[in-house]
Amino acid sequence: MTQPRISVLINNYNYGAMLGRAIDSALAQTGPTAEVIVVDDGSSDGSRAVIEGYGAAITAIFQPNGGQASAMNAAVRASRGEILCFLDADDWWRAGKTAAVAAAFDADPALGLVFHRLVPTASDGRIVNRPIPRTLCEGDLAPRMARSGGVWPFPMTSAISVRRSAWDAAGPIPEGFRISADAWLVGIIPFLRRVRALPEVLGHYRIHDNTWHRADDAAMLRRRMDHWARTVTETNAFMAGQGLHWRLDLADHFPHRLAGARLARIRAAQRLTLLAHGLRFGGEPHPLRRGRDALRVLRARPVDGAA
Repeated sequence: MTQPRISVLINNYNYGAMLGRAIDSALAQTGPTAEVIVVDDGSSDGSRAVIEGYGAAITAIFQPNGGQASAMNAAVRASRGEILCFLDADDWWRAGKTAAVAAAFDADPALGLVFHRLVPTASDGRIVNRPIPRTLCEGDLAPRMARSGGVWPFPMTSAISVRRSAWDAAGPIPEGFRISADAWLVGIIPFLRRVRALPEVLGHYRIHDNTWHRADDAAMLRRRMDHWARTVTETNAFMAGQGLHWRLDLADHFPHRLAGARLARIRAAQRLTLLAHGLRFGGEPHPLRRGRDALRVLRARPVDGAA
């Protein structure tokens, strides 16, 4: 068998109605030799039939439900490519994605992670927002992340590609990340390798009821805060285990502090302190966007279901 240069790794859980578009977009890529691996994480819908319909065109893995990290780790274990390109089952890519990523890695052997923009898109094909991330960061991101609790304008899973050597250095994703497992990739690899941002929109981020960026309520804010806290804890444990000097402080994590404010009634003095933090927060390098985010402190009101 031909050794693939790129491994496309698709994780799926009960997205059978959307999965075909993701697989088709991966198979339609041209350029370096690629393999497509689909891990179904214990789906109970019609996902198996969709996956089996592709036959030998893909490598299929069916496993009991273990969460997104478990599925992504299984995909990497089965892969053979030098470049690992991740794709969520509810998203899809545009033509030229894998070729652009391979060219970026070829141009700089020091790169560990390459990403591009995704455009938020409804299931009917309507573009519903501007491409994300708006601000593009690249190079050595470790000093910035150490000042911001690990925050930077990071990409979503379907925009992330990593060099296998960088994956090996970071190790498998801790399987406690049952959702948003990409937090490990964008939170650890920039401390180990350089990052490259491609300005092109090379994929679509599907907006639907189960997406992380749905409307806020108290339950969602608490879920995000728990996720951010777990990410900081896991990152610091990794740094200590590797003998690296970097450490994150959750107090530097402005989104976490803002979410906490929206779950409580904060006094005027606390608002001003949080506003000052937002205005100097290094997790958003663009000054106008940083100011916009900081001003949300002044409008913060308890959300539905807050104490």
